[in-house]
Amino acid sequence: MRIGELAARAGTTTRALRYYESRGLLPARRGGNGYRTYDEDDLRALRQIRTLQDFGFDLEETRPFVECLRAGHPEGDSCPASIAVYRGKMAELDALIGELTAVREKVGAQLARAEQAMEALGVGSEGAEPRCELGETA
Repeated sequence: MRIGELAARAGTTTRALRYYESRGLLPARRGGNGYRTYDEDDLRALRQIRTLQDFGFDLEETRPFVECLRAGHPEGDSCPASIAVYRGKMAELDALIGELTAVREKVGAQLARAEQAMEALGVGSEGAEPRCELGETA
């Protein structure tokens, strides 16, 4: 198949495919007419790349999965190098979850402090604006 068909079947652009080719993730095969040609294996590799990118993997992290497919394995994650990338991504995600949990706790503490301050002023915490009596006339 040609580049336009591959892009359409994979839900991406020809520009992205050319970029993947320049990074060595897709082969640079050319037909007798000079057009790029691809096969079903290329589509599988591209779908693997796109799925991993949707999960937050950067392009270079997809390389072991593509190489695993190119080596003839049925799945891109059935090689030790792919498993290592998964483990690295899990550690990265765990660290991010920890950071977000810490930020959430800080925001929660600030919210509780702000609500207590509003209660002390006699203002409800449902979003009512505090009264400002400076501009009011009797």
